[in-house]
Amino acid sequence: MKIWIVAAAAALAAGIVMSAQAPASDPVLQALHDEMERSRKLMVSNLESPYFVEYLIDDADTFDVGATLGGVVSQRRDQFRNLTVHIRVGDYKFDNSNYVGSTFPFGTRYDLGQFPLDNNYMVLRRYLWLATDSAYKSAVEAISRKRAAQRNLSLSDQLNDFAHAQPVHVIRPFRKLNIDEKAWTDRVRALSAIFAQYPELRTSSVELSAGEGGYYLVNSEGSEVKVPDGLTYVRVRATAQAQDGMTVHDAAVFQAIEPAGMPGDAEMRRTMQSLAQNVVALSHAPTTEDYSGPVLFEGVAGAQLLAEVLGKNLDLPRRPVMEPGRNASFTGSELEGRIGARVLPDSFDVVDDPTQKDWHGRPLFGSYEVDREGVEPKPLHLVEKGMLKGYLLTRQPVRGFEGSNGRARMPGSYGASAASMSNLFVTSSETAPVAELKKKLLEMIGARGKPYGIIVRKMDFPSSASVQEVRSLLSGSQSGGSRPVSLPILVYRVYPDGHEEMVRGLRFRGLNARSLRDIVAAGDDSAAFDFLDNQAPFALMGGANYAANATLVAPSLLIDDLEMHPLEDELPKLPVVPPPDLSQ
Repeated sequence: MKIWIVAAAAALAAGIVMSAQAPASDPVLQALHDEMERSRKLMVSNLESPYFVEYLIDDADTFDVGATLGGVVSQRRDQFRNLTVHIRVGDYKFDNSNYVGSTFPFGTRYDLGQFPLDNNYMVLRRYLWLATDSAYKSAVEAISRKRAAQRNLSLSDQLNDFAHAQPVHVIRPFRKLNIDEKAWTDRVRALSAIFAQYPELRTSSVELSAGEGGYYLVNSEGSEVKVPDGLTYVRVRATAQAQDGMTVHDAAVFQAIEPAGMPGDAEMRRTMQSLAQNVVALSHAPTTEDYSGPVLFEGVAGAQLLAEVLGKNLDLPRRPVMEPGRNASFTGSELEGRIGARVLPDSFDVVDDPTQKDWHGRPLFGSYEVDREGVEPKPLHLVEKGMLKGYLLTRQPVRGFEGSNGRARMPGSYGASAASMSNLFVTSSETAPVAELKKKLLEMIGARGKPYGIIVRKMDFPSSASVQEVRSLLSGSQSGGSRPVSLPILVYRVYPDGHEEMVRGLRFRGLNARSLRDIVAAGDDSAAFDFLDNQAPFALMGGANYAANATLVAPSLLIDDLEMHPLEDELPKLPVVPPPDLSQ
């Protein structure tokens, strides 16, 4: 729910009489409430009246600073508000959403700039009014085009377009951003200087982003929400180049709800030094040949794998209505239509619980009180004894499920919201020590006459890859209709005598949600993996305007048989100009 990750805004407001029902202490909430009362009665000659109106305002105060090799390269303090207006015409059964043009600005586009920061009631109302007008015109045009498109389609079983929800009233004060800008600037500068000790690195960066604020939501069903939403993170990245030209990279992220919860310098320094050493080691590691056999995902790699291959597929988007012959970007879920089917071994259970605040004394990153459609979430049992029981749902009905379970956490496509996990707990009733998993791996390769097995200790999820690398991965995506999986970063060949060798340049072939049924063993460990989920491929860091806090708790995993093959991209040339001497 963090819109300030890629700072953006879009704005709009109105003016009419004050409502005594709205709390006078908050002019923003009051303006939203009053404009909503007017929008409920909106009737325009020759146009359809709205059956649902919703105003959503993201409010944020942010501080960002970036540095490399001991020098600050960027610094910014920003405050903004972003308004989103959802207007639905038609009815819950059929409306202007779920159409390829649902989000097109068919209406008049008013050049209003950013939404007002001052709590001036009359200014707020004018922006809301103009935004309502624009959204209403677009909604009327979209439903007209959607009806025309459907006349050329044969639909056997049409789902409703929107689900009812009980109104909620949750009003909480926002928190102020309490951060010492100079101290954090000095800290980021000093941390970035650590990478200067590793001249083999090509690029490196340390970025701090801290934000406090929250969001307002008011809709025509009677919901009124004002909830705080904060995030602070330090993102560390480094790249190097192997002798054959291949670029290798790694990243680490430290994150907390507020600056006071961030780890100390000692922990950050240790992680950064380890990261730099890994990247340098990767640049000297050998490439390897095709591999087919058992793979052990150890520690955090098990949680990353499940976050990407299981968690991302628990969101069930709908294919939009479109004119015959027209193409639209759409990625479905690999778990669609599999309710009651086995998706994990019988010993596994999966629960998503946004109401849980901590785990073993550790704050959980994915907790929240109400989603971005005004629905309060409850704990959700998604997998029981290996069988799929449910999905992460929004107010857009999907086959077999009419209502929301409060998981709408990001803007989606074609006028709908996107679902995301919160605190996802993956547990197994049958576990073994991680050392036993490695022993089992060696037994399996011995029985199959293989010279070595594979251990993965870190995946590139969320991805720290370049946009060019992501495009290359997508263009060479896996066959069979499954979505491509991020690259493994820390990969080791493990030989029958137990010794290990780091390798680079591998990717998975055919790894998808169905592969999880082939888990043969789970560790007795549990890694808590915090990350920012978003709608970009591989949850690319900074690749989308919105992100949702998430935590996945899971054990190490041994999977019976997976295929890996070398990357086949064209490799960039090594630098021809020698680097400067930075040792002095």
